[in-house]
Amino acid sequence: MVTDRYSEIDEVIAFIHENIYEPLPLARLAQFAGYSSFHFTRIFKERIGLSPLYYASSHRLQKAKHLLLHTNLSIRDVGLEIGQQSLGTFTSRFTERVGVTPSEFRSSALQVESQMRSLRELNDWRKLEIPSTKYDRIEGTVHAEIPFEGVILLGLFAKPIPEGLPLYGTLLSSLGHFCLTGIKPGTYYLMATSVSWEMQAKDVLLPQNTLRTRSKEPITVTSCLSVPHQQVMLYTPRPDDPPILISLPLLMNNFLKRGIP
Repeated sequence: MVTDRYSEIDEVIAFIHENIYEPLPLARLAQFAGYSSFHFTRIFKERIGLSPLYYASSHRLQKAKHLLLHTNLSIRDVGLEIGQQSLGTFTSRFTERVGVTPSEFRSSALQVESQMRSLRELNDWRKLEIPSTKYDRIEGTVHAEIPFEGVILLGLFAKPIPEGLPLYGTLLSSLGHFCLTGIKPGTYYLMATSVSWEMQAKDVLLPQNTLRTRSKEPITVTSCLSVPHQQVMLYTPRPDDPPILISLPLLMNNFLKRGIP
């Protein structure tokens, strides 16, 4: 839901985007907003769901993804561009939050066309669903602000940002009902995005304009209470959305492998 609460955070977000290649310590961001560091961190997290430094680091990794696809810079130089002096640190952080190494990400554009073709040719998506009678389930209905033809990638994440492999996830062939099963008790954030059949490979790898949703409020799963039916609305990107860091081709490939003996 769009909100005007703490609207001054919008100016901070624009400032982060404009200065993403510069050092952005907490004190600098708080000073720009006109708050103490403590108060600024509190209201930023309340508005966005993430701390300001984590939000900024997420966009730096998104810039790294862009540089890997659109330049011939070495992986070390890409890391230096976003302020990572250590190649090892950059590679490990990138891998943890994107799901593949920088070199794998750079070469994965070649896989996207094949994966999209395989998904489009699937006749029975239900056979790739993982049956489970253990633990709980989360069911819901996916809607969209505007129509599209393609696939929906939906998952439960540990943080209110789509990064790293989802703890539970699936792909959907259309809007409508979804069901995630075998969910262990815990706290999760539901994220989803869409990939239309017409998208180019680099747009799948850098999904900046895809329909999406993210829950800032967690979904709590317990062993004694059922989870309410989730109404999921895919919307056009908003300025305060964190980037979709997880590699979508990785998720598509993992889904397709379920049907491989």
